[in-house]
Amino acid sequence: MEYIDPIAAFAALAHPDRIAIVQLLARRAPGSMCPAEIIAATGLKGNTLSNHLATLGHAGLVDSRRDGRNIFYTLRMDRIGALVDHLVGDCCGGRPDACAPLAARHLVSFTKVVEVTEAPPDVLFVCTGNSARSIMAEALLRDLGQGRYRAFSAGTNPAGKPNHYALATLARHGHATEGLYSKDIAVFDGDDLPQMSFVFTVCDRAAAEPCPVWFGPAMTAHWGLPDPASASGSPEQVATAFERAYQTLRLRIEEFIAMPLDVLERPALQQELDRIAALEPRAEAATSNV
Repeated sequence: MEYIDPIAAFAALAHPDRIAIVQLLARRAPGSMCPAEIIAATGLKGNTLSNHLATLGHAGLVDSRRDGRNIFYTLRMDRIGALVDHLVGDCCGGRPDACAPLAARHLVSFTKVVEVTEAPPDVLFVCTGNSARSIMAEALLRDLGQGRYRAFSAGTNPAGKPNHYALATLARHGHATEGLYSKDIAVFDGDDLPQMSFVFTVCDRAAAEPCPVWFGPAMTAHWGLPDPASASGSPEQVATAFERAYQTLRLRIEEFIAMPLDVLERPALQQELDRIAALEPRAEAATSNV
């Protein structure tokens, strides 16, 4: 069993900001987050965050790795588990039945996410500007899903209107573009608003784009891809970048809608969502329709 110094760990956690950071990293686990993402989610200043991450790292709760110019932070789930074991490892004197209420709090992690109901599940795609990638994903799921899902999109820093290349790419493939508009993710924060079953971030973490952390019971996955709105060059080169983004999103969404959501339980479904995140179209498919 992984060892952790409980006194050092609890001392590191004895601050509300550091607890918030651990909770953020726990939601992204086993993935990682860069400082820009944590700052966007918590509002902490850069130097303050750096000090908190150093404290958590010294206590063995957080690991870091460098990828180019970026540093990514990961929660040590084995150490967190060791800390929980230290507290409740001998729960109720060896009577597991008495510990059932503690375990039951986490059973939601192993239940089916989508039950068979009349209401289709709500799916949200999030990127930075909500002008290209998430807009195209919304239109794709709306059309390919054929009423089995309700599709939405939003951005962390919305551009104000959809990119005209994105709209042209959708129209070229036969998708209606009426009603698509750029909006802030905050518009979906409310009890009387759609309660998302799935939230997919499509921002490009490799380019240091901050991806939001979704709070709530929704299943989440990071389906990152480069922002075609940042493409440069001739109109044909830019159109090719949008076509590749469209083909990548289409491939992933087709895989998503093919999954038996009413059969898969949460762990298996999460594995599938993570597998889909790595799918890329063949090179010829990304340019053949430009």
